Amino acid sequence: MTTETAPMLDTATQRQPELFALEDAPLPPSGGNKPFRTQLLKWVGNKQKQADAIISHFPRQFGTYFEPFLGSGGVLGVLAPRNAVASDTFAPLVEIWQTLHDDKDKLKQQYAERYAQISPLGKKAAYERVLASYNTRPNGADLLFLCRACYGGVVRFRKSDGFMSTPVGAHDPISPESFGKRVDIWHARTQGARFLHLDFAAAMQQAKRGDLVYCDPPYADSQTILYGAQAFSLHRLLDSIAECKARGVYVALSIDGTKYSGRKVCDISIPDGLFEREVFVSVGRSMLKRFQMDGLSLEDHEVHDRLLLTF
Repeated sequence: MTTETAPMLDTATQRQPELFALEDAPLPPSGGNKPFRTQLLKWVGNKQKQADAIISHFPRQFGTYFEPFLGSGGVLGVLAPRNAVASDTFAPLVEIWQTLHDDKDKLKQQYAERYAQISPLGKKAAYERVLASYNTRPNGADLLFLCRACYGGVVRFRKSDGFMSTPVGAHDPISPESFGKRVDIWHARTQGARFLHLDFAAAMQQAKRGDLVYCDPPYADSQTILYGAQAFSLHRLLDSIAECKARGVYVALSIDGTKYSGRKVCDISIPDGLFEREVFVSVGRSMLKRFQMDGLSLEDHEVHDRLLLTF
């Protein structure tokens, strides 16, 4: 397996022109070739800022795009493929994406109704009311507001009872008007995707020769407090990747790389011969570590992800 440095970045459209007719090519709201940075959800570990670097290592041609650890869909949103299967095991999260796809005005209304509670109650009390509603009956509408209003997008859950426990953030959530504009942009960029509530292995089994699977699983070294991380098995994922490779499916895997200005190398056991190449992608400072260390700025906590490629 060879180790490479990242080349000059390509835009999603330049990287895979065969997926887009000229008039259909999705452009950032600012126009031109500026990177697409408008986020729909606030979510720790979001890869949207790194998506162009990641996409630059994708095959120039592939069939259906699969993202079986969808989260906030940072890479999906930048790539904006015509054909995609985007999935996650977190049902309330998938509910958000399905509503975006099927009824974007409903998604806007759900956010606006919860945001409206801030005026009479105050931000903290409004957040706690929505949080209590979510913990009573987990659902996408509540989660949508919570992930926009919680601290740093750190959607974490207590092991004892499964309740979401992230406190309200210091910032003010964006207005319904601003959020509505983001919904319109993301609705257009994700119309080629089917959003499914699936285990990653079941999703990856659907991939056929020439398709591309991008995996961004919970990281064993740093994300054990986040949703789904306690139950995640890297060994199962590596088995699924091996099966995909045997079928002629392209697989790219983002996984723990280095932290603390490169001084700590996260030791992940990878089977020999499974991946052909690896590159390191700079992620910047760890928001999760900042949350765990009570808001310190953490100039030294620089993070690099490993991008492992089967092709």
